[in-house]
Amino acid sequence: MSGLSMIFAPLLPWPVIGAGAALAVLLLALALWRGLRGWALRALALALLFAAIAQPSFQREEKTPLSDIVLLLDDRSASQTLADRADQTDRAVEKLAAEVLARPNTELRRITVRDGAKNAGTEIGAALAEALAAEPRARVAGAIVVSDGQAHDAQLAPDLPAPLQLVLTGHAKDWDRRLVIETAPAFGIIGEETAIRLRVEDQGRVPAAAGKSADLTIAIDGAEPQHYQVEVGRDLELPLKLEHGGQNVVQFAIAPVAGELTDRNNGAVVQINGVRDRLRVLLVSGQPHAGERTWRNLLKSDAGVDLVHFTILRPPEKQDGVPVSELSLIAFPTQELFIDKIDQFDLIIFDRYGERGILPPRYFSNIRDYVERGGAVLVSAGPEFATVESLWQTPLGDILPARPTGRVISEAYLPRPTELGLRHPVTAGLEGAPPPEGDPGKAHWGRWLRQIELSGAQGEVVMKGAEDEPLLILNRAGKGRVALLASDHAWLWDRGYEGGGPQLELLRRIAHWAMKEPDLEEEALQAEVDPGSLALTITRRTMADKAPPVTITLPDGTTQELPLTAAGPGRFAVTWVAPEAGLYRLKDGDLERVVALGPASPREFEETIASDVPLSAAIAASGGGVSRIEEGIPAIRAVRSGRPSVGRGWIGITPRAASATSDIRVTPVLPAWAWLVMAALLTLAAWMVEGRGRRRA
Repeated sequence: MSGLSMIFAPLLPWPVIGAGAALAVLLLALALWRGLRGWALRALALALLFAAIAQPSFQREEKTPLSDIVLLLDDRSASQTLADRADQTDRAVEKLAAEVLARPNTELRRITVRDGAKNAGTEIGAALAEALAAEPRARVAGAIVVSDGQAHDAQLAPDLPAPLQLVLTGHAKDWDRRLVIETAPAFGIIGEETAIRLRVEDQGRVPAAAGKSADLTIAIDGAEPQHYQVEVGRDLELPLKLEHGGQNVVQFAIAPVAGELTDRNNGAVVQINGVRDRLRVLLVSGQPHAGERTWRNLLKSDAGVDLVHFTILRPPEKQDGVPVSELSLIAFPTQELFIDKIDQFDLIIFDRYGERGILPPRYFSNIRDYVERGGAVLVSAGPEFATVESLWQTPLGDILPARPTGRVISEAYLPRPTELGLRHPVTAGLEGAPPPEGDPGKAHWGRWLRQIELSGAQGEVVMKGAEDEPLLILNRAGKGRVALLASDHAWLWDRGYEGGGPQLELLRRIAHWAMKEPDLEEEALQAEVDPGSLALTITRRTMADKAPPVTITLPDGTTQELPLTAAGPGRFAVTWVAPEAGLYRLKDGDLERVVALGPASPREFEETIASDVPLSAAIAASGGGVSRIEEGIPAIRAVRSGRPSVGRGWIGITPRAASATSDIRVTPVLPAWAWLVMAALLTLAAWMVEGRGRRRA
């Protein structure tokens, strides 16, 4: 196959040649006006001269015909496994591929489309764009997609140079029921109602036997599910009350119905982080001292804390003649705080408080009962704790984790975590912590100057001080918690004495441990999900030296034991890749945790009815069409560009007649010297003709 054309390689720019030609025309017009007989010969000479400058040549191209390319996309995503779609796809792909390969001068490019990463769904648009980019556009005669049409990136479909044909799997009678979570909060306040909006909806050609209601079950953290009868197609707002902090896993499911395509979209899992409302703290300050404002500043700086501060500024024994009616602008509501509304507080802190008869004994009995019911008390002890005014002498002493010996140690000492404290979340990992024994090194905490000697310690001694005496003791009383700090010199760290220390962090941890912060539990089973994958990191925090294997229950009910390895003081961990998405239950002794891995209803099963709607814009723009496999696998025809490309029982591709140039030959029309000789001869002839005319005249 060859083609012949003429090309030019001008010695001067075309504008210059054009200007010269215009000047030549003017001169010829002048010669004609004056009646010169050789003007025609001069015109031919000028034409030959301009032709010499333009350098015309004959170009002969040898072209090799190229084959047409047809793109065949084979959708093997999860939604294509429903019903008999996989079989439909196999038959259609095999027949269409055979027809394409049987056509003369036609090549086939087969592309398999699978589920996208990170629950991206079926990425047909990206697959089309990638396949088209790998081929010359001039050779692409068509693209055939065998799919259910549910493309989740249809907006990425490229502008095709040939028809896009969708061969649709599925059946017109298909229907499905699914559960849709419309809104779900990421956080919820413990003990208060939060709402989740959901809907049960039917898709496709729904039979009358499916009914207008569905059986909905709800389970929190894998507990016994609760059953509800709900109306299909109606938005529902379900109230939910969270019982604990941290992650709450809420599982929803609707009963499967005979005939629906799949029950993979009949469930959903919502993870809600339970948080406390603003924590209410009652701070009772006694003897004024340099660190009195430490607790107040710490608690006031926390936006999540409501603080009530009760300060004893004037002891009863003080005699200064001031009338009682003038001692306070407002009578402090002790009856209301310590009796009527004590259960509204999450924590009561006694900061150097000494019993001087201001609060009657029944108040302390009520505080003790409040702790045993689940409340919390923190005592920051000063010298008064070692006297007869000690809180140990009140009914509160029944739950305190140690008793004072009556001795106050007044000497400089270095607070240190104990071996137990290295594992306890309250004191583990504090910046600059010295070792429990031996030389603390150059960089360590500043020293404190006073400590109350204690005896009979119960609970967990996590810090020690002067003479290795207990400095910080944490204990449980009934359902509540008690913390005892045997010094009032934590404020020295805040002032930077001898370099200071992590005073705010330590006091914050003590307070939040007392208020049962989940992240500060000594015995805890935690699970962290790697976003976008099925990898699960399980962490067991314990005060023991070893941790037994964790038992994990898979969605199908089978169990596995996962051994843990040490990951730090008091921490053991393992990273495990789950075999499938779903709800997993972790168990270690009395500790249990429920974790949802992956989407409960993958994106592939959100829309399960086969439809051409997602790809309709790309199909219309390319001049393609839609065919259903259940009506017969279409045959392939060749159609001209711009003509209908789909009909009953057939789909069309447009042959492109593309070719590749294998050889180019360029031959000048005449050599340059020939143009010049011819122009010179014509000019000479014109001169001779004009000369004879003048002689005759």
